[in-house]
Parts: sequence; structure tokens; C-alpha cells
Amino acid sequence: MTTRLHRRAVLALGLGAVAPLVVPRPGRARSGPDSFAPLARQVVPAVVNIAAVRDVPATAQRGDARGQLEEMARRFGQTRRPQAAQRATSLGSGFIIESSGITVTNNHVVEGAREISAIMNNGRTLPAQLLGRDDKTDIAVLKLKTEEKLPFVRWGDSDRIDVGDWVLAVGNPFGLGGTVTAGIVSARGRDLHAGPYDDFLQLDAPINQGNSGGPSFNMDGEVVGVNTAIYSPTGGSVGIGFAIPSNLARQIVDELVRNGRIERGWIGVNIQDITPEIANGLGLKGDVDGVIIAAVETSSPAARAGLRQGDIIVAVNGRRIDQVRDVPRTIAALRPGTDVMLTLLRRGQEVAVPVTTGRLPER
Repeated sequence: MTTRLHRRAVLALGLGAVAPLVVPRPGRARSGPDSFAPLARQVVPAVVNIAAVRDVPATAQRGDARGQLEEMARRFGQTRRPQAAQRATSLGSGFIIESSGITVTNNHVVEGAREISAIMNNGRTLPAQLLGRDDKTDIAVLKLKTEEKLPFVRWGDSDRIDVGDWVLAVGNPFGLGGTVTAGIVSARGRDLHAGPYDDFLQLDAPINQGNSGGPSFNMDGEVVGVNTAIYSPTGGSVGIGFAIPSNLARQIVDELVRNGRIERGWIGVNIQDITPEIANGLGLKGDVDGVIIAAVETSSPAARAGLRQGDIIVAVNGRRIDQVRDVPRTIAALRPGTDVMLTLLRRGQEVAVPVTTGRLPER
């Protein structure tokens, strides 16, 4: 049975058993708080419900079968009276990061919207302007239109949150309005194959449809994740939700606020993991770290730097490469025109090759 993961990703799950191991960190509480109420009172005023109004084509409103009849009529020369598009409103969540009204949400919440508004926790509705969006990380930034100072929350450091740490999720599930749920970080570094830069936190705090774009907080009231997707056979929470880590989201948000779009570094290589068959074909012995260059794009930065098919990338700027997704993530995080040092394994010898990044083409 195919299960449903919002944003169209699918996971296969396996079960196993391990012996429990508890190693408390110095200075960290060994149990949860007596109540999340003080934290909720602190952060909820800065979390908003996002309403995005879109035009829905008439054929889409009538369903696939009617749409096919319309297409058949068109192909056979029959004409029908055009049907006007209608409006549909989708709901999501967001959070304010500056008192001026700068607000973060998911791109899929507002993509294609002709009107966007934010409903504050006190029920007040504010119109919103889209400042920029990035479909590769599913982040969008809005500016709420108001002259008053708004409540806001601060970013936290997602690199410092551990598996097992408490998180508080706030959002607008099923359009019900501001809702608070609590749980822990279940895993880090999840790749849902939803985009090239997937690096999700997995949470067990209940997250449902409408929570998209809402924040997850650490116990200091700092945003450590942007809730984005759930794994579910029904569309409701089964305790497996995913959030974009704050350190990635913050970087994207800052650039969208500055430029309205994201410029990513690019070198122009096609890479793949080193399978045992590839290793044998290259005469490599034992386990080999890194990824192999399968092709170099013509006139790319990699081609100008002399990279070759069959080179093995083992490090980028000294950072070791363990899997294919490490390379595009590391390169994309650099601005175009940045000098980067690649450590390669070429014909059994380790060599260092400098490359100047280009701008990732729009595709």
C-alpha cells in the first residue's frame, strides 16, 4: 500500500529493536517541563494562520472525467461556452521573525496565490505581500502590511538540538486556528527525496494538514524548524512529521529578504555513489569514501578547472564527502564566484583542484 506523504514523498519503514542507552548531557534537564504553558504564552502570539487565495480552472473544479470530455470536444471541433475560473482558499501557518512583519512560511502554502493574508492569534487579519520564495527548499517570505510593531520570535541553532530533545510545534491544523503540540526530535538528516537539499528534522509532535509553514520551538522559545511535511496513510498525524532545520531556513530567508530570490553555487558535474562494481572496475581496494564524477558539463566551471570523468571527489573545502547529496548541498551554499578547493582521488593519487563556482542554472 502506498502511504501518503505531503509534498509527494514516500517512505518505506522498517522496525528494529535496540537496547536503551541514556546519557544525560551536563546541565540538561532529565525530564520534561511540568507544563508547556509558559513557553506557549511566549511564542503563540507570533505564529499566524496563512490564507492563500488561488484561481481554480473550471475544468479542475469539474474533475478529471469532465475535463476529458472538454478536451475531446475541443479536438473534434466542438465549442463550449467558456467557464469562468473560481477562487479557492488554502490554509497554512507561518511565524513572524521581525516586528516590522517579516513572516516565514512554506512555499507550497503560497505558491500560485493571487491574494495572501495572515490571521493573528487575536483574530485580526492582515494583508501580506510575497517578498520571495524558493521551491527547492520550500521556503517563502512574506511582509505583513501594518504600521504597528508585531510580536516576533527568534531563530535558534538547529545544529545544537539532539535526537530526544523536546520541541513545541505551533500552527493551524485543518484550519482550526492556533494549536500547540509537543514532542521530541526523533531523527536528524532525513532525505525525503522532495528536493535536492533535503535535510529534515523528524519530529513526533503531532503535525497535520495546515501546520505547513509553522514553527517548531526548542525549550528556550527559539525556532529550530519549519514544519513542512508529514508521513501518513490517512492525511492525519501518526507521529512522523518533518521540519526544515532553522539553520538552513534562516540562510534562505535572509537571502530572500535581501534579493527576493536565491543564487546558488554550481560547478557542473554529474556525480554518483561508488558501488562495489564501480570500485572493482577502477581497481580500488576496500571501502572508498567520496563520490565519482560520471560526467562534466561542457563549458562549466568544473570543465574549466580540468575536472574529469572518473575523478573521485573525497572532500570539498576540507569537508569529507560521504554521499552524493553532500556535494550539491555544499556547493549550492556558496555564492557564485566563490573559490572552492576540491580534494580528488585521480588514478589512485590524491590531488587538490581549485574551482570557481558559477551560478546554478534555472531548470
